[in-house]
Amino acid sequence: MTWLTEHLLTLMLFLPAVGAAVVMVAPRHRIKPIALGFAIATFVLSLLILIPFNWHAPSATYAYAGIDGGNGVVQMVTAIPWIESFNVFYRIGIDGLSLPLIILSTFICVLAAVASWNINTMTRGYMALFLFLETGILGVFLSLDFFLFYVFFEVSLLPMYFLIGIWGGPRKEYAAIKFFLYTLFGSIGLLIVLIGVYLATGTFDLIALSGPAMQAKLSAWAGGLNLGFDVIKAFFILVMIGFLIKVPAVPFHTWLPDAHVEAPTPMSMILAAILLKMGGYGIFRVAYPLFPEAAKALWWVVAIVGVVSIIYGALCAMAQTDFKRLVAYSSVSHMGLVVLGAAMMTTAATNGALFMMVAHGITSAMLFFIVGVVYERAHHRELRRFGGLATTMPIYTGFSTVCVFANLGLPGLCGFVGEVMVLIGSFAAAASTSILISEGHAQPWQVYTLAVIACFGVILTAGYMLWTMQRVFFGPEKPEHQSFPEVTGREMTVLVPLTVMAILLGILPTLFFFVFTNDTVAALMKLFS
Repeated sequence: MTWLTEHLLTLMLFLPAVGAAVVMVAPRHRIKPIALGFAIATFVLSLLILIPFNWHAPSATYAYAGIDGGNGVVQMVTAIPWIESFNVFYRIGIDGLSLPLIILSTFICVLAAVASWNINTMTRGYMALFLFLETGILGVFLSLDFFLFYVFFEVSLLPMYFLIGIWGGPRKEYAAIKFFLYTLFGSIGLLIVLIGVYLATGTFDLIALSGPAMQAKLSAWAGGLNLGFDVIKAFFILVMIGFLIKVPAVPFHTWLPDAHVEAPTPMSMILAAILLKMGGYGIFRVAYPLFPEAAKALWWVVAIVGVVSIIYGALCAMAQTDFKRLVAYSSVSHMGLVVLGAAMMTTAATNGALFMMVAHGITSAMLFFIVGVVYERAHHRELRRFGGLATTMPIYTGFSTVCVFANLGLPGLCGFVGEVMVLIGSFAAAASTSILISEGHAQPWQVYTLAVIACFGVILTAGYMLWTMQRVFFGPEKPEHQSFPEVTGREMTVLVPLTVMAILLGILPTLFFFVFTNDTVAALMKLFS
């Protein structure tokens, strides 16, 4: 391995933080170009990972402990002692679970940097916090040490708190504090589990902790406590609460609409496209691999949370009069499919959930930017006051149409693939050969009932998205909209790449499944069974 290959992940991880330091001392007129340059450089480094990444690595250095065959390997691992007395390592690496989210994160951050070009208040602090936030995000997706994962999980919280609280809307302080407190509450449970797992096993290595030796240690330790309740299930519930708050799923979702409405447009893009995915990623990286038996025993709780989020989020979106709040509740509904996919523990549902995270990252970022474009012109987001924009802004309407149909799951666009895979996998979970049925954790009628209810979410999504299109873009042209300019070159720079990705992922989803996730999902299924 060359020096660049050996240190590529570390360079990518800390390059935005270096950019934040440079921005703090750069001349004022250079701040935005420097921030964009560092975001682009980080994106390029994330693409360079594709060169040394071994798609089928039977002899990789680091694999899921106890799993034969080399599937689901974690590659390009760097493991350096950090706090040796507590066996804490700076341990990072990638696999098919993290790599798509890393590329998505760096891609969205480039577009968010472009979208931030009209931020003219305290630009130096804004851009520095934005780049520091990117390092925190990448750290979560790269960490293979539970302690390091927790550190980056918390690090990513602080910049977003300030970015909402300083550069947000009229109720920015309320929204920022609510976001901070909710996420911090979930992190407390995560910290309790982190300490308990370390006391039981003596390690923070997330990959080793998923293996049979550490699973046996954890079970023996939990059984010896004699606390009168199942400690493993309690740990699973605590970490799931932490990640479900981040997703966010009902009933832990109430921070999201306020945060989105008050956040500046670029931060809404990052919040929806990336930060919510940290919750889904945590479920698949930490909660399920470390506590597979508890996940199987409590599958119905997780599945009900997912289904309720799908339906409730869609109904709330339908009732909104604020364009941005509608998109926020749409995110609650779509991320409910990720939670449902995790609960069902089938290959199709898990693959669909992982695809859904990437697809929703594309469509949600585009939707929030579309809202931001019209808000800059109208200075309001009231759906009732729009109408006829298709005549005034036809190019903008074209981009919006692609995004709306991708979000509601039209075949040929990215939103369809994840939804249909989760639903197919959910019905497949009722088969006698599935993990839940074969091990006696569920009855077929239970699985079928939840899957059928989830299907109604697709209908509701189509309803509120088409109704939104009708209210905003069609009907008679309103005189106050006639002076609205068409999308600018800067806005096209954001909209065109997102549109291309929405179409590409819809037409060629096999690139995602076969190139990125299949081996990792196969390894996860082996852990469960």
